[in-house]
Order: sequence, then C-alpha cells, then structure tokens
Amino acid sequence: MKLQVLLSEHIKKAVHELFDATLETVEFQATRKEFEGDITVVVFPMLRVVKGNPAVIGEQLGSYLVKSVAQVTSFNVVKGFLNIVLSDDYYLNFFYASGPFEHFGMVSEGTDAVMVEYSSPNTNKPLHLGHIRNNLLGYSVAEILKASGKKVYKTQIINDRGIHICKSMLAWQRFGNGETPESTGLKGDKLVGNYYVKFDQEYKREVAELVANGTSEETAKTEAPILIAAKEMLRNWEAGDPETVALWQKMNGWVYKGFDKTYKALGVDFDTLYYESDTYLLGKEVIEDGLAKGVFYTKEDGSVWCDLTEDGLDEKLVLRSDGTAVYMTQDMGTAVQRIKDHPDVNGMIYTVGNEQDYHFKVLFLILKKLGYQWAENLFHLSYGMVDLPSGKMKSREGTVVDADDLIADMAKTAGEISEELGKIDDLSEVAKKELYHTIGLGALKYYILKVDPKKRILFNPEESVDFQGNTGPFIQYTYARIQSILRKAVRQLPMDRAITPNFELHEKERELLKLLQQFPETVQQAAEQYSPALIANYTYELVREFNSFYQNVPILGLETEAVSIFRVQLAEAVGKVIKNAFSLLGISVPERM
Repeated sequence: MKLQVLLSEHIKKAVHELFDATLETVEFQATRKEFEGDITVVVFPMLRVVKGNPAVIGEQLGSYLVKSVAQVTSFNVVKGFLNIVLSDDYYLNFFYASGPFEHFGMVSEGTDAVMVEYSSPNTNKPLHLGHIRNNLLGYSVAEILKASGKKVYKTQIINDRGIHICKSMLAWQRFGNGETPESTGLKGDKLVGNYYVKFDQEYKREVAELVANGTSEETAKTEAPILIAAKEMLRNWEAGDPETVALWQKMNGWVYKGFDKTYKALGVDFDTLYYESDTYLLGKEVIEDGLAKGVFYTKEDGSVWCDLTEDGLDEKLVLRSDGTAVYMTQDMGTAVQRIKDHPDVNGMIYTVGNEQDYHFKVLFLILKKLGYQWAENLFHLSYGMVDLPSGKMKSREGTVVDADDLIADMAKTAGEISEELGKIDDLSEVAKKELYHTIGLGALKYYILKVDPKKRILFNPEESVDFQGNTGPFIQYTYARIQSILRKAVRQLPMDRAITPNFELHEKERELLKLLQQFPETVQQAAEQYSPALIANYTYELVREFNSFYQNVPILGLETEAVSIFRVQLAEAVGKVIKNAFSLLGISVPERM
C-alpha cells in the first residue's frame, strides 16, 4: 500500500478516536531539510473539524502513529507540522521490492491515447535555436506521457506553402544559377534558407530605390516588383501551374532531406507527418457543420465568423468572403482529420510558442462549441522564446543560430573540456567523437529543458557545457562515475550474492532511498503538468545527493561485505534512475567520461 494512503487511513482513524471528528482528507508535504523526518503531515487544515492548538494536535497524532503503524518510528512537531520518521525496514523493503530498477518509474502503455504536435517548421529556412526548444520540449513531453502510461502519437504539420515559400523559390529562380545541394555541398534547408535571406535583401533594395524616386515608404513596401512577383507565384501555385508546382516540389524536397538530418542529429522523431499543402483546404466541411449548428454565422459579404464575445473573446473570421480558408479554418480541419486518422486519440497537445496563446484559446473554444468531445482534452504547450546574449534572432536577416551549427559547436566545446580533464586518452578517435556529441547534445538539451516551459530562456552555450553545477554534463559525469564504481565492484565483490541487511542505514543512504522512491510520482506529475523541468530538476537533486553520499560514505573495501554490496546496489539503482530520467529528456548517458 502506498505510504500516504496508509498514513491517511490511520490519521483519519486517530482523528475519529481522539477527537470524535471526521476528517475527509489529509495534507502531506516533503519534510524541510532542516528538520528530522521523511514525510510531513500539515495539521492546520484539520482545524476545520478539530478544535485546539495545532502543535498539541500534532503531538497526539504522532504518538498514535508510532503505536499503530509499524513503519513509523518517531516524530517531531514544528508548530502545525507533524514530521514523521520512517523505519529503515520501510526503505529497505521498498528498495528490494523495486529492484532491479531497469524500468523503474515507467508505466506500461495503456489505451488512453494522446497526440503531441511539435516542430512544425516552415520550409523556407533551416531549423534554428527556437525550433530546438520546440522540438526538445515536444519530444520530451511525448516521452514523459508515454512513461506515465499513455499511448502517444508524435506528429508535426510542415508549413510547406504560402508567400514565405514563394519568396525563397523566386529568389532561387532569379539568382540561383541552377545550384543544388549537391553542387554546393550545402544541406538543402540551408540552401533554400539562403535564398529567403536573398529575397529580403533584394526586397529592401527595391523599396529603398522606390523611396529614393519619390514613392512613399508605405506604398513602396507593397509595390516592390519582387514582392508582386512572389505573390503572382503563389497564385500560380494555388492554380496548379505545372512549372511552379515542379519548382516547389524540388525545393521542398531539398528542405525535407535537410530537416531529416537535423532531426536525426537532435535525436527526435515522429510517428505521423501532416503537410499544410494537403491540409489548407480542410475545414470547409467543419464550417458547413458549424453553420448548420448555429456556431458560425455569415456576414453580408459572404465571410463566415464565430462570435465569441460572450466568452470574453472577440469575433473570429473562419472563412474569407471569397471562400478561401484562414489559419483557423485549417487548424480546425486538421484537428478533425487527425481524430479520423487516429480514432483512439482522446486529446492533443500543441507545442507552439506563447505568441500563439490567443489563437489556441479560440481554436479550442470553437472545437468545443462544435461538440467534439475530445476538444475537452486539448492543451497548448505554450513556451517562451529563446534569446541569446547578443539579442533576438531574425530569420529574414540571417541572424538566427542555426541548429546544425549549434549542435556541432556544442560537441566541439564538450571535446575541448574533456581533453583538458584528460580521463579518456585511451579511447579511439571515433569513440571520442561519439562521446563529445553525447556530452554536447546533453548539455544543450538539459539547459533548455530544466527551465519551466512558460519562461523565456537566455541561452548561454558556454555555461551549459560546464561540468559543475546544474548542467547536463555534471549529471552525465556522475552517471559515468557510478559505472566506474560498478566495474570495480564486479572485480572485488560477489555481486550476485543475495544479502539480508541487518544494519542501520546511514543518513546519506536514507536520503538516496527517499529520493529514489519519489521518481515514479515525479514522472506522473511531469506528465500532468507537461513539464520536463520537473524531471530535469529531480535528476539534479538525485545526483547532488549521490555525490554527497559518495564523498561521505565509503562504498568499496569495507570490513562488512554485506554493507559494501548494498551500497554498490544502491549506486547501481541511482545510475539506472538517472538513465531512465534522462531518457525522458532525450539525453543519452555515457559509460565513461
């Protein structure tokens, strides 16, 4: 039986017997570090049914628990907080019942299915640092939900149409001289992105020229010849012009291959892909259904709207007067199509930056008004932007931090630091390169994921690769240290020997066992809150506690062999939980560092 459930039963019984009162719920919290105890009961909420001094009530409850619950050995009361001390047997029983910790904290996949959307880039530029946060966040949330027992589908919608795509296409057509990824040695997404920047340069040049010849700046911005040509190209694409469509297919094909390489390097994947070129016409049937239900109404010009003013929002256009779709139309249609494709899905999580908060508030409300039951389980995983010490990134001006370059730079920095430490000189160059990539990518992922998704991040690459403090490399290094202990233990101890501990636990062992026990609950909380930061910071706390244990408690070479074996087993369990936790963040752990 779960400890809190067991204690709750006894506390409710105690309240009834001692105070002749009925207590509905018992509030628990972690015991503060400065006080002795393993779990704390908050007495103050009980004052609604039990009259008296909370400290005195706590003393009476504590005495009752010591007498009636075998796992409770002692207690102390600090004001209205009852700190309970648990027996060594309680922790040892947990430890041996939970072994071997291979999949500890992970629940088997259930039937409750959810879809997580992330990445969803435009095909006019390579992925950059902002996309990295999106991908890492979405992928990690999907893995955490899976570990919590959900069936998960990972998806993205690739924004492969629109004026931004045509800008790259037009610039390549005019200035590319037929160059390709093969002829230039560039990844396809980078090549296409260069022409998006080129378009912006030419556009600004033309606007400046028009202004110099007497045109107002406002007019010049709409009448620049290159912009007019891009709009014409978009009309040709929508009309199905063979030449335009062929160019679009060729350049998007380059980009898809480039994206795939970046996704592989980043360690993220998808189960299903949707393309805006396929979905932008979806939603028309949804509009007709909404009109029939009175959810939408038609204005005199033929445009279709949804009045959300009674819900504290505004009136929202869902179909233009010429019958063309807007983003809201497309998103409604795509959501409905996803449920058709995956009928078992009962909810969706959209990983999109916080600048789209209002859009998703409106989308979810409209889908609820249309009567879709699954719309009750839609969630916008809103996250803050990523800034650099140098300021905000701008794709049009080519000032973004390219994802591929950043991954390579992180590996390079990790390599330089590892070489200075000099502990891997015997590894082959191939093994070193793989290790540097693991450390560099771990540093990047951890630095981003340890921050609450809602918060804006100032990304500092040098700080993220530090081998000390709350960083990925520090945690990876601790894992590697544990593996070193295990290698030595195999040579020194009969690790296959079953032991029956009859020794008193050291306080450092108790702290580690207490933290290990919290991992499954942390996974569930992270799933409920869609927050990888909870996993990241739990792992850091576990690693800090292990390092304190390592520095204060000898592990190998003890006179009592059983104690050594137990401590090695405890270290091994910590290593497995670190590995499990980091797998939920998409981070690998090296056997050596």
